Amino acid sequence: MTVIQRSHCNPIHAKDRSGMAEAVSLRAYQFIDSLQPQFASHVCTTCRGYFPVPGMASLYIEIAPGMQIHRLIDRALKATDVQPATLVVERAFGMLEVHHEDKGQVHAAGLAILDQLGVKETDRLKPKVVSNTIIRSIEPYHAMIIDKIRFGSMIKPGQSLFILETEPAAYVAFAANEAEKAADVLLVDVLPFGAYGRLYMCGEESEVDSAAKAAMDAIASVTGREK
Repeated sequence: MTVIQRSHCNPIHAKDRSGMAEAVSLRAYQFIDSLQPQFASHVCTTCRGYFPVPGMASLYIEIAPGMQIHRLIDRALKATDVQPATLVVERAFGMLEVHHEDKGQVHAAGLAILDQLGVKETDRLKPKVVSNTIIRSIEPYHAMIIDKIRFGSMIKPGQSLFILETEPAAYVAFAANEAEKAADVLLVDVLPFGAYGRLYMCGEESEVDSAAKAAMDAIASVTGREK
Protein backbone atom coordinates (compact mmCIF):
# COMPACT_ATOMS: atom_id res chain seq x y z
CA MET A 1 0.00 0.00 0.00
CA THR A 2 1.20 3.51 -0.77
CA VAL A 3 2.67 5.44 2.16
CA ILE A 4 4.01 8.86 1.17
CA GLN A 5 5.06 12.10 2.90
CA ARG A 6 3.82 15.78 2.13
CA SER A 7 1.73 19.12 3.50
CA HIS A 8 -1.09 21.53 5.12
CA CYS A 9 -3.94 21.24 7.77
CA ASN A 10 -7.10 22.73 9.41
CA PRO A 11 -8.84 20.24 11.74
CA ILE A 12 -12.26 20.29 13.48
CA HIS A 13 -12.84 18.13 16.54
CA ALA A 14 -14.07 14.56 16.27
CA LYS A 15 -14.90 12.40 19.28
CA ASP A 16 -12.11 10.36 20.86
CA ARG A 17 -12.54 6.74 19.73
CA SER A 18 -10.21 3.77 20.41
CA GLY A 19 -7.09 5.80 20.98
CA MET A 20 -7.92 8.60 18.51
CA ALA A 21 -7.01 11.26 21.07
CA GLU A 22 -6.18 13.94 18.51
CA ALA A 23 -8.70 16.31 16.96
CA VAL A 24 -9.45 14.82 13.54
CA SER A 25 -10.89 16.71 10.60
CA LEU A 26 -12.91 14.83 7.99
CA ARG A 27 -11.72 16.65 4.89
CA ALA A 28 -13.17 14.43 2.18
CA TYR A 29 -15.67 11.57 2.12
CA GLN A 30 -16.69 10.54 -1.38
CA PHE A 31 -18.49 7.43 -2.59
CA ILE A 32 -18.02 6.45 -6.26
CA ASP A 33 -20.77 4.17 -7.55
CA SER A 34 -18.98 2.59 -10.52
CA LEU A 35 -15.30 2.94 -11.35
CA GLN A 36 -14.80 3.77 -15.02
CA PRO A 37 -12.28 1.76 -17.06
CA GLN A 38 -9.56 4.40 -17.44
CA PHE A 39 -9.82 5.65 -13.89
CA ALA A 40 -9.74 2.10 -12.48
CA SER A 41 -6.68 1.37 -14.63
CA HIS A 42 -4.96 4.51 -13.38
CA VAL A 43 -5.57 3.43 -9.77
CA CYS A 44 -4.00 0.06 -10.61
CA THR A 45 -0.98 1.77 -12.18
CA THR A 46 -0.28 4.02 -9.20
CA CYS A 47 -1.38 2.00 -6.15
CA ARG A 48 0.51 -0.59 -4.13
CA GLY A 49 -2.54 -2.26 -2.66
CA TYR A 50 -5.30 -4.37 -4.17
CA PHE A 51 -6.33 -3.59 -7.74
CA PRO A 52 -9.91 -2.52 -8.47
CA VAL A 53 -11.63 -3.40 -11.74
CA PRO A 54 -14.14 -1.33 -13.73
CA GLY A 55 -17.64 -1.33 -12.28
CA MET A 56 -16.59 -1.68 -8.65
CA ALA A 57 -17.80 0.80 -6.05
CA SER A 58 -15.15 2.89 -4.32
CA LEU A 59 -14.74 5.21 -1.36
CA TYR A 60 -12.19 7.99 -0.94
CA ILE A 61 -11.54 9.51 2.48
CA GLU A 62 -9.14 12.28 3.44
CA ILE A 63 -8.46 13.44 7.01
CA ALA A 64 -6.11 15.56 9.06
CA PRO A 65 -3.85 14.79 10.84
CA GLY A 66 -2.56 12.22 8.40
CA MET A 67 -1.34 9.40 10.65
CA GLN A 68 -4.86 8.75 11.99
CA ILE A 69 -5.72 7.29 8.57
CA HIS A 70 -4.20 4.00 9.78
CA ARG A 71 -6.85 3.62 12.49
CA LEU A 72 -9.58 4.32 9.95
CA ILE A 73 -8.45 1.76 7.41
CA ASP A 74 -8.03 -0.75 10.25
CA ARG A 75 -11.65 -0.18 11.28
CA ALA A 76 -12.94 -0.51 7.71
CA LEU A 77 -11.06 -3.74 7.04
CA LYS A 78 -12.17 -5.32 10.31
CA ALA A 79 -15.81 -4.34 9.78
CA THR A 80 -16.23 -5.28 6.09
CA ASP A 81 -14.79 -7.20 3.15
CA VAL A 82 -13.58 -4.13 1.23
CA GLN A 83 -10.13 -4.11 -0.33
CA PRO A 84 -7.72 -1.16 -0.07
CA ALA A 85 -5.89 0.18 -3.11
CA THR A 86 -4.20 3.22 -1.64
CA LEU A 87 -3.11 4.50 1.75
CA VAL A 88 -1.24 7.80 1.75
CA VAL A 89 0.23 9.70 4.68
CA GLU A 90 1.76 13.07 3.90
CA ARG A 91 2.85 15.97 6.13
CA ALA A 92 -0.63 16.98 7.25
CA PHE A 93 -3.25 14.85 5.49
CA GLY A 94 -4.03 11.15 5.20
CA MET A 95 -6.00 9.58 2.34
CA LEU A 96 -7.37 6.11 1.74
CA GLU A 97 -9.29 4.32 -0.98
CA VAL A 98 -11.27 1.09 -0.54
CA HIS A 99 -13.38 -0.77 -3.10
CA HIS A 100 -15.62 -3.81 -3.57
CA GLU A 101 -18.00 -5.17 -6.20
CA ASP A 102 -20.79 -4.97 -3.59
CA LYS A 103 -21.77 -1.32 -3.04
CA GLY A 104 -23.23 -2.29 0.33
CA GLN A 105 -19.79 -3.35 1.56
CA VAL A 106 -18.32 0.01 0.55
CA HIS A 107 -21.14 1.94 2.22
CA ALA A 108 -20.68 -0.17 5.36
CA ALA A 109 -16.96 0.59 5.39
CA GLY A 110 -17.76 4.28 5.18
CA LEU A 111 -20.23 4.07 8.06
CA ALA A 112 -17.65 2.22 10.18
CA ILE A 113 -15.13 4.98 9.54
CA LEU A 114 -17.65 7.73 10.33
CA ASP A 115 -18.51 5.91 13.56
CA GLN A 116 -14.81 5.65 14.44
CA LEU A 117 -14.50 9.40 13.97
CA GLY A 118 -17.79 10.18 15.69
CA VAL A 119 -18.92 12.38 12.78
CA LYS A 120 -21.49 12.35 9.96
CA GLU A 121 -20.94 12.46 6.21
CA THR A 122 -22.19 16.05 6.24
CA ASP A 123 -19.21 17.00 8.43
CA ARG A 124 -16.90 16.61 5.45
CA LEU A 125 -15.47 19.73 3.82
CA LYS A 126 -17.30 21.03 0.79
CA PRO A 127 -14.83 20.86 -2.09
CA LYS A 128 -13.83 23.87 -4.11
CA VAL A 129 -12.24 24.25 -7.52
CA VAL A 130 -8.86 25.93 -7.07
CA SER A 131 -8.23 26.25 -10.80
CA ASN A 132 -9.46 24.87 -14.09
CA THR A 133 -7.94 25.38 -17.50
CA ILE A 134 -8.51 24.16 -21.04
CA ILE A 135 -5.57 24.43 -23.42
CA ARG A 136 -6.64 24.22 -27.06
CA SER A 137 -4.40 22.52 -29.62
CA ILE A 138 -1.47 21.81 -27.33
CA GLU A 139 2.00 22.46 -28.68
CA PRO A 140 4.35 19.50 -29.31
CA TYR A 141 6.95 20.51 -26.71
CA HIS A 142 4.28 21.05 -24.07
CA ALA A 143 2.73 17.65 -24.85
CA MET A 144 6.17 16.03 -24.62
CA ILE A 145 6.81 17.44 -21.12
CA ILE A 146 3.44 16.20 -19.81
CA ASP A 147 3.95 12.79 -21.41
CA LYS A 148 7.23 12.38 -19.50
CA ILE A 149 5.51 12.70 -16.11
CA ARG A 150 2.04 11.19 -16.63
CA PHE A 151 0.82 7.78 -15.40
CA GLY A 152 -2.14 7.54 -17.78
CA SER A 153 -2.61 8.03 -21.52
CA MET A 154 -0.25 10.09 -23.64
CA ILE A 155 -1.40 13.44 -24.99
CA LYS A 156 -0.63 14.14 -28.64
CA PRO A 157 0.17 17.53 -30.15
CA GLY A 158 -2.96 19.28 -31.39
CA GLN A 159 -5.28 17.75 -28.80
CA SER A 160 -7.05 19.82 -26.16
CA LEU A 161 -5.99 19.47 -22.52
CA PHE A 162 -8.22 19.96 -19.47
CA ILE A 163 -6.52 20.62 -16.12
CA LEU A 164 -8.42 20.76 -12.81
CA GLU A 165 -7.26 21.44 -9.25
CA THR A 166 -9.47 20.76 -6.23
CA GLU A 167 -9.30 21.26 -2.50
CA PRO A 168 -9.45 18.89 -0.64
CA ALA A 169 -7.43 16.74 -2.99
CA ALA A 170 -9.37 13.45 -2.75
CA TYR A 171 -12.44 14.88 -4.48
CA VAL A 172 -10.55 15.05 -7.76
CA ALA A 173 -11.00 11.26 -8.02
CA PHE A 174 -14.77 11.75 -8.18
CA ALA A 175 -14.35 14.50 -10.78
CA ALA A 176 -12.16 12.26 -12.93
CA ASN A 177 -14.60 9.35 -12.80
CA GLU A 178 -17.62 11.52 -13.66
CA ALA A 179 -15.76 13.21 -16.52
CA GLU A 180 -14.89 9.83 -18.01
CA LYS A 181 -18.55 8.81 -17.83
CA ALA A 182 -19.62 11.92 -19.72
CA ALA A 183 -17.14 12.22 -22.59
CA ASP A 184 -14.83 10.36 -24.96
CA VAL A 185 -11.59 11.63 -23.45
CA LEU A 186 -8.28 10.17 -22.35
CA LEU A 187 -7.19 10.23 -18.72
CA VAL A 188 -3.64 11.56 -18.71
CA ASP A 189 -3.07 11.74 -14.97
CA VAL A 190 -4.83 12.23 -11.63
CA LEU A 191 -3.31 12.95 -8.22
CA PRO A 192 -5.91 12.62 -5.41
CA PHE A 193 -3.72 13.54 -2.44
CA GLY A 194 -1.61 16.45 -1.25
CA ALA A 195 -2.53 20.10 -0.75
CA TYR A 196 -4.56 20.05 -3.98
CA GLY A 197 -5.94 17.27 -6.19
CA ARG A 198 -4.93 17.48 -9.84
CA LEU A 199 -6.56 16.05 -12.95
CA TYR A 200 -5.34 16.05 -16.57
CA MET A 201 -7.55 14.85 -19.44
CA CYS A 202 -7.13 15.22 -23.19
CA GLY A 203 -9.00 14.64 -26.43
CA GLU A 204 -10.92 16.40 -29.15
CA GLU A 205 -12.01 19.92 -28.25
CA SER A 206 -15.75 19.24 -27.96
CA GLU A 207 -15.20 16.11 -25.87
CA VAL A 208 -12.81 17.90 -23.54
CA ASP A 209 -15.39 20.66 -23.08
CA SER A 210 -17.97 18.02 -22.10
CA ALA A 211 -15.54 16.32 -19.72
CA ALA A 212 -14.67 19.65 -18.09
CA LYS A 213 -18.34 20.46 -17.52
CA ALA A 214 -18.99 17.03 -16.00
CA ALA A 215 -15.99 17.36 -13.68
CA MET A 216 -17.02 20.83 -12.54
CA ASP A 217 -20.63 19.71 -12.03
CA ALA A 218 -19.42 16.74 -9.98
CA ILE A 219 -17.46 18.98 -7.62
CA ALA A 220 -20.38 21.43 -7.35
CA SER A 221 -22.76 18.58 -6.43
CA VAL A 222 -20.87 17.62 -3.27
CA THR A 223 -22.31 19.09 -0.08
CA GLY A 224 -20.45 19.72 3.15
CA ARG A 225 -19.27 22.31 5.60
CA GLU A 226 -17.47 25.41 4.46
CA LYS A 227 -13.79 25.58 5.29
